[in-house]
Amino acid sequence: MTKPPLTLRLAAPRGFCAGVDRAIKIVEMAIEKWGPPVYVRHEIVHNRYVVDGLRAKGAVFVEELDEAPDDRPVIFSAHGVPKAIPAEAARREMIYVDATCPLVSKVHIEAERHSQNGLQMVMIGHAGHPETLGTMGQLPPGEVLLVETPADVAGLEPRDPEKLAFITQTTLSVDDTADIVAALRARFPSIIGPHKEDICYATTNRQAAVKAMAGGIDALLVVGAPNSSNSKRLVEVGRKAGCTHAQLVQRATDIDWRSLDGMRALGVTAGASAPEVLIDEVIAALRERYDVTLDFVETAQENVEFKVPRVLREPA
Repeated sequence: MTKPPLTLRLAAPRGFCAGVDRAIKIVEMAIEKWGPPVYVRHEIVHNRYVVDGLRAKGAVFVEELDEAPDDRPVIFSAHGVPKAIPAEAARREMIYVDATCPLVSKVHIEAERHSQNGLQMVMIGHAGHPETLGTMGQLPPGEVLLVETPADVAGLEPRDPEKLAFITQTTLSVDDTADIVAALRARFPSIIGPHKEDICYATTNRQAAVKAMAGGIDALLVVGAPNSSNSKRLVEVGRKAGCTHAQLVQRATDIDWRSLDGMRALGVTAGASAPEVLIDEVIAALRERYDVTLDFVETAQENVEFKVPRVLREPA
């Protein structure tokens, strides 16, 4: 049978960001240096394929520090952790390595600096997300007020409306965050914002690529995990930009093929924690069913690289 034609628009940039790449290297280098098992508090990044691959090499993933023994190294995930976690690891004299993305650490430093200047923080983020918990945990309880929507701004009860600053989770929707910032500035005109945008370059670039392709595709596939904030935002951005049929898939086996019947142009992108091998898998599955013409939609080039901690570069 003749395969139906399909224009496959592949977003660039897509997939791994520098912070994710660094975090995975940290786990791999820790296993190589200290031998297995190496414990990791929370998924190092939000991707089952990556986590399973590291588990096979000797990583043991736990949700809380008390699940890790004192005599084995422990790694903190790329999302960041509350201050109390490394403090407890130090008290237990554990070997620990912090894989927090440097761009998340930047937000932590920013929050501490504002707090030292007497400002109460407002954090724009998703309740319960590890990055939000880690950032809010940099300061004492009550010093960081969380908002998720513009409507939440009306309910804020700060200690002093004239002494506020805001920070954001790094993986939010750029447009949605702008709406919340506008609401904050309208209610608290003197509120201080970040010196430089908190939403990271990778999140911004991936969303821009989706917006650029959304008007010219019939459907959008976002390769990423259901607990990945930046992946879920790509689905939302695609829908808001005009591609009403956007679906999140962890890998090719998750694709809802019936929903793609009759399409002529399909967009494919991936969240910042999805490896290229899963994107290749999706493309291969599409080639089995369609006569694919590949079209790249490039809106930016990325050459960011973060160094791993020095402890991993030193001899054991």
